[in-house]
Formats: sequence, structure tokens, C-alpha cells
Amino acid sequence: MAEKQLRIELDYTYTYDQFTVFFYGDRVFVGKKDYPIGQCCVDVMNLDEASLGEIDQRVRLFIPAAQKLLIEKTDSAAALAQERLNAVWELIFALPIYRDLKMDEACCFHTFRQLMADREKWAQVQDPSSEGYAIYQGMMAGLACFAESICVFRQQVMEMTRKYFEPLKQRNSGTYAQAYSRFYADTLSIGAHIFNDEFEQSFPMEVGFVPMMHPTEEGRIFVAEKSTFNSLADFLRTEFYRGLALGNAPRQCHNCGRYFLLTAGYNTCYCNNIAPGELERTCRKVGAHRKEALGKANRTPARKEYDRTYNRLKARKQRGKISVDEWNAAVTKAQELLERSERGELTDEELKRRFEEF
Repeated sequence: MAEKQLRIELDYTYTYDQFTVFFYGDRVFVGKKDYPIGQCCVDVMNLDEASLGEIDQRVRLFIPAAQKLLIEKTDSAAALAQERLNAVWELIFALPIYRDLKMDEACCFHTFRQLMADREKWAQVQDPSSEGYAIYQGMMAGLACFAESICVFRQQVMEMTRKYFEPLKQRNSGTYAQAYSRFYADTLSIGAHIFNDEFEQSFPMEVGFVPMMHPTEEGRIFVAEKSTFNSLADFLRTEFYRGLALGNAPRQCHNCGRYFLLTAGYNTCYCNNIAPGELERTCRKVGAHRKEALGKANRTPARKEYDRTYNRLKARKQRGKISVDEWNAAVTKAQELLERSERGELTDEELKRRFEEF
């Protein structure tokens, strides 16, 4: 008798400074969703800068209220601190990654009421020598640098993709590794000379390996890497570099300016989203037409003569006036003449006269 497979699911909840995702192959599993590795980084790169500024502004309003609570120790002070903290959570929990996780809202949105109801914890928070006090102060310090840590990450990726990745002719894990080595060396040198500090990409995280049921493919089980992070910036760095190792990297669309994920071996400068001002056409389609039009507009006189000759020969072949072999020989000869012209060996007039002989 076949054994019946038992599916066990644990309903975890997370906080902004302690959450878990799962990596497997070229996918990252966040809550009940999975993405190609690098996509979460792209989503954060596309955040409006003003949204991070608003988070920072709300944190700045919250911290004095949290500090004031330790002085006044009243229900009204706790209510004000909670109100301002909740305003922070409303924005943070809507960010990529967090929005896909089940956050511990019961705890986060009632932090101070629960704290004051627990006499032992409330006493610890007021004792500078206690662990509870360190946790309380650490919460404020962590939120104070939250938005800045995301901005720093975005600036690094922006610099890397624009200056080091954009010139690449090929895009794969090997070329990304070479480009990153140049970025790493340059940044290390700048940090040592200007900031008297080292450029480090190391941080603490907890890793384990667990069997996991695929969220969308019924009955499929695989061994996943369970990774627990203490900050969103640490997760983003991990996903970004894992993506590079796979050949995935963010790229800024040459049409709309938003970032999109280039996957291994694929190289295009346009995203596949609907282009600005369009109802149906994507940036990829708009960009292709624009590139073709720009190419025609920038043709040299020699190139224009070559195109006319090519089209004339093609029409003769299609009408059966010349054979395929004659067509191939004529096009090869025309290309050689064009190359000679581009090297300066033939003037435009000489090239035109030679083309007229075809």
C-alpha cells in the first residue's frame, strides 16, 4: 500500500529585522511567491526615491516619541509612540519582499501597549544595563538607518550597472564577474584613500537546508536553502550577487528609464513593459523602431549608396534576372567596395560610379 504523503506547513510571521526566504536553483521564494533571482533587487531599484524619503521622515517623528515614552511613562505617551511607529510600518510593510511575507502585525502594531503590560520587560527597557534596554535602543537605531541603507544599496547597483555593466558586449556570469572585479578594486581603492575604510560586502545571516514543497507545482519537493536576514539591505545584496553568479543582472531600460532583469545569456537594452505614452507597444518594440529610424538617419553617403545597390540587386534576384550565385557574388563585391570607401580608399563619387556598374 502506497504511503500517503503528508504536507506540513508552518505559519511563520516575520518582523522587518528578521525574516526568512528560500533559495533554490535560479529562484527565490518569498512567502507564497517565487521570483527569478535578481527580480526583488530590480523592484527595489524601481522604487520612487520619495517613498524612501517619506519612510525616513516618519522615522524621525517616531524616535523622539519613543524616547519621550521612557521619560513620561504614560499611556498617552505610549499611544503617541505607537501611532507614529504604525505610520512607519504602513510604508515599510508595503515595500517589495515585505509585502509578500506574513508580517507579525499583531506585535508590530501594538508594540508599546504590550510592552507596558509586561512589567518585567517594561522595567528592563528603563534599565540601561539590561538586555531589554539594548533591544529598545537598537530598534530605534535600526529604523533610523533603514532608508539610508536601501539608498546606499541602490547607489552601488546604479554605479555598477551604468559604469561597469553597460559597456559589456556579452552578458553572462563570466563577464559580470570581470566587471564586478573592476568595480570591487576601484571601490576598495576609493574607500582606502578617501574614507580610510574598507569596502565590505559581508554581513551576518543564518543559513539552513530544508525540504520544501513547491508552492505552485503539486507534489514536487526539493531541498531549499533557508536564509534568515536581519535587514532588507542584507537580503538585497545577497540576491543581487547570487543573480550575478547566475548571469542575471538589473539593467536600466534605454526607453523608459526603469530597471528590468536581464537573465543569463540575454542582452537587450529595452524592457518589456508598456512604453510611456503607449497603450499596447512595449519599450522593446518602441526601441527597436527608434533604433532603426536613428540608424537610417545617421547613414553616411557611402552607406546610402550601398543600400540602394543592395536593394537593386535584391529586386533583380527576386525577378529572376540574376541567379543566387550571381546575387551572392555581387553583394560580396559591393561590401568590399563599401569597406574600401570607409577606409578612405575610394571617394563617394568613385564608389557611386562603381556601384552603377552592377
